[in-house]
Amino acid sequence: MTTLPKLPCFLNGDYTDLANAKISVMDRGFIFGDGVYEVVPVYGGQLFRFDEHMARLERSLAAVRIANPMTRGEWQALARRLIASCAESTELSPLASDQLVYIQITRGVAMRDHVMPRDLTPTVFVMTNMMKRPTDTQREQGVACVSADDFRWEKAHIKSVSLLGSVMARQISFDAGAVETIMFRRGYLSEAAASNVWVVKNNALSGPPSDNLVLTGVRYGLIEEICRAAGLAFELRRITRQEVLDADELILSSATKEVLAVTTLDDKAVGTGQPGPVFQRLFTGYQAAIEHTKACARGTAR
Repeated sequence: MTTLPKLPCFLNGDYTDLANAKISVMDRGFIFGDGVYEVVPVYGGQLFRFDEHMARLERSLAAVRIANPMTRGEWQALARRLIASCAESTELSPLASDQLVYIQITRGVAMRDHVMPRDLTPTVFVMTNMMKRPTDTQREQGVACVSADDFRWEKAHIKSVSLLGSVMARQISFDAGAVETIMFRRGYLSEAAASNVWVVKNNALSGPPSDNLVLTGVRYGLIEEICRAAGLAFELRRITRQEVLDADELILSSATKEVLAVTTLDDKAVGTGQPGPVFQRLFTGYQAAIEHTKACARGTAR
């Protein structure tokens, strides 16, 4: 049996720790995966792109017809309290460490029925944990990925806790010794198991359109901002499998991967087989955004 760490968390109005947090077996999140979640990075104790993450949480809740149980201010206060509590935990690094705040909201507890019951009290769970950022080796050398058909449902824009499809997709790359599974739906790029995917050709960056087939990462907006500042062309459009195979660079983005170069796909080199110049500019811009967040908290930002 796995022993859970005594890290602080929030469950339905109470602050406790992971080892003591319990829900009903009739919770619809447990029975149906009927709920949504959000993950907010924390750098140096400061929430990163918090409003953008909350906006996506609000979109997911609206899509599955769950009322938002808190205001943005209440979510922020809750997250900050947990971040501060973790600074006192013996099982987590000090406050200056990088963390992830995980928020999960399910429809609540009811007898099993596929129909959405009315007037349930949502189950609200929030925890924070250490964030494992990419290693220096991964950033310097890039990572390997494999490809697969996208066999998941067609409402990928909802950040749902029903993640079995993504779990199975990620296992494909894990079994192959790779970092991610890049997926295609009817011959076009969708996304990876737990990341968005970007294609570089002739110094222009392209990504799949923001629709129901892709979970639009918070990094979509950030990467567009970085490209604009760096003078890089940025476009969202349908991208064929052949374009991916012919790319000069492939790049992953997510809360934990930040931006990460893909240097091999299905055991074949991507471009030169090394992280390229567009990745380097995105990485530099991303790290600058992180440092700006820290500086704003210190009151030293310009």
